[in-house]
Amino acid sequence: MITITEPAQEYLAQLLSKQDADGIGIRVFILDPGTPKAETCISFCRPGEQKDEDELMTFEDFNAWIEKRSIPFLEEAVVDYAKDSMGGQLTIKAPNSRLPKIREDSPLEDRINYVLYNEVNPSLASHGGVVSLEDIVDDSIAVLKFGGGCQGCGMVDVTLKEGVEKTLMDQIPGLTGVRDVTDHSNRENAYFK
Repeated sequence: MITITEPAQEYLAQLLSKQDADGIGIRVFILDPGTPKAETCISFCRPGEQKDEDELMTFEDFNAWIEKRSIPFLEEAVVDYAKDSMGGQLTIKAPNSRLPKIREDSPLEDRINYVLYNEVNPSLASHGGVVSLEDIVDDSIAVLKFGGGCQGCGMVDVTLKEGVEKTLMDQIPGLTGVRDVTDHSNRENAYFK
């Protein structure tokens, strides 16, 4: 899983010691894991702020809680600290944060994003289009938003029903429907007008 180097541990311990909270640690997680927008984050974690399902890593001077959902995306991740002329810099390298690490028990959101980014969007790219997951409603309905050449395209209904929805429904057990929330009145970049 994630490695926090000794220099990074020392730096984080110093930061934590300046906080006015006994037992404060850190929490490591990834926003939008498995997508091009993925961002690896480290935040202060006061006692009681960690989640029950978080995985605990114990270091000499502090505890780190790793968000369960982020664990597969933090494989081979390294948190390091390097001193420089300006003081120093904490770096986080998480080479798998943007790559989908999908298992059968992965959250529905991750499984949908995996299919969108690896199968659907490469097909839409030939028309300058893209589709992204906006939300999941009623626990199993994907709410999608089209962009680029798909926004306002005269063929978007066919793309949605025969392409995107069919692909998602065939490959993702538990998904019960797909909805489009795109404002298709803007036809400026539409592939088919």
